[in-house]
Amino acid sequence: MNYLIKILNASVYDVAIKTPLDEASELSKKYGCRFLLKREDLQSVHSYKIRGAYNKMRSLSREVLERGVLAASAGNHAQGVALSAKKLGIKATIVMPVTTPEIKINAVKAHGANIVLHGDGYSDCAEEAARLVKKLGLTFIPPYDDPDVIAGQGTVGKEILDDVGRELDAVFVPIGGGGLAAGVSAYIKKVRPGVKVYGVEPEDSDCMYQSLKAGRRVTLDNPGLFADGVCVKKPGEETFRLCRENLDGIIRVSTAETCAAIKDIFEATRAVCEPAGALGLAAAKKVAKKGETYASVISGANMNFDRIRFVCEQTELGEGREAIFDCAIPEGPGSFSKFIEKLGRNNVTEFNYRMSEGLLAHIFVGVSVKDLAARKALQKSFRSAGFHCIDLSDNALAKEHVRHMVGGRSSLIVNEIVYSFEFPEKPGALMKFLSVIAGRWNISLFHYRNHGADHGKVLAGFQVPKEERAEFTKVLDEIGYNYLDVTKDPAYKYFLGTRR
Repeated sequence: MNYLIKILNASVYDVAIKTPLDEASELSKKYGCRFLLKREDLQSVHSYKIRGAYNKMRSLSREVLERGVLAASAGNHAQGVALSAKKLGIKATIVMPVTTPEIKINAVKAHGANIVLHGDGYSDCAEEAARLVKKLGLTFIPPYDDPDVIAGQGTVGKEILDDVGRELDAVFVPIGGGGLAAGVSAYIKKVRPGVKVYGVEPEDSDCMYQSLKAGRRVTLDNPGLFADGVCVKKPGEETFRLCRENLDGIIRVSTAETCAAIKDIFEATRAVCEPAGALGLAAAKKVAKKGETYASVISGANMNFDRIRFVCEQTELGEGREAIFDCAIPEGPGSFSKFIEKLGRNNVTEFNYRMSEGLLAHIFVGVSVKDLAARKALQKSFRSAGFHCIDLSDNALAKEHVRHMVGGRSSLIVNEIVYSFEFPEKPGALMKFLSVIAGRWNISLFHYRNHGADHGKVLAGFQVPKEERAEFTKVLDEIGYNYLDVTKDPAYKYFLGTRR
């Protein structure tokens, strides 16, 4: 199939605009290179998805269109199909999970689409969509694995080359199912093969990376949900083929790196993009070399407002500007003052201390730093003063839970084991867990915090005798939530652990 011809002839501009390629000037100065932002967040539905959806629907006969179309989506594809249907004067039905935020439901309704709420996630929606297609005679509009959808998304690549001129070293494209990366890379590698094209995925939602590595399409069991716009368990068949053929590689980025890129984009454009939309810039920063020019596709800006708090918290860590330390000091006169003296004029972001029954007191301290070198220098300074000091800056348990719970230790607890969990943010998830566990083992610690994502992070302690631990683990497996034993984690040991 000649994708160059398909992209050049794609019908997108009845509903889409040719978005600008803006430079993040201050970031460019900082790194000594050029960071260009392809502003797909400026589309009427705040996402590039309108391109592929409309191009696919324009390829259908009027007879087929009159019967109506259907899509399964909780996000940007749903809005793209709904607006395209409105433009073409036809009916659209969108199947969305029952957990879909009201803001997204209302956005789709505003374009006149019929909403069907079904199931907890995309897989449930896809099954219901398949049933309705057969029952109602509708035409399914796929989100990514379709030549016409891919060609529509490929127009993003054409616009980048049209605008940037000859000075371009690499393009960074977020990947979920792979439609955008497949289309952009197919065009650029035909027209400017010397320009590198990289796909970008979150570290915890990397189905395309795993598939390319294995040489076959791989299905993820539980992809991360923070960057929900790219939360896909398995890449498309055609998108996998094109990405394997055209991409120069996949770059994976952390949640903290993504959040830092969201801040960079805001500072450059005053726009708040969604996590998936910031992946490209996060990757470009990761591999940046002086003198080079990079284009990153800002794929969307449909951000839930309640996620902004979490983004702000993670940004300092993503930029390496906050260090978190566990410092042990002698429990005696003068040692606390000596520790404060070593902190000096450093800006303290967090400080937690509680008198201990033992010979040492553990202080949980957060400090603003310029970079990794400053972080290491501060740790060395503490140690040179005779303080035991562990760097917890990259410790997820410390960042997500312990910093909010320091001081909650008891000498009365025995047989305690501690696990971190990911709970789906849906009604009944917590009760399901408690109803199974609480009646059999005592819960000695429990901390939950809503991070503005589609899942909740939970830290829980249980009093489980050693002879019952195999049975306990079996019960956790049956509940089905992601979990990790963190009983031996130093952040738990020093601040929350029992004294026995």
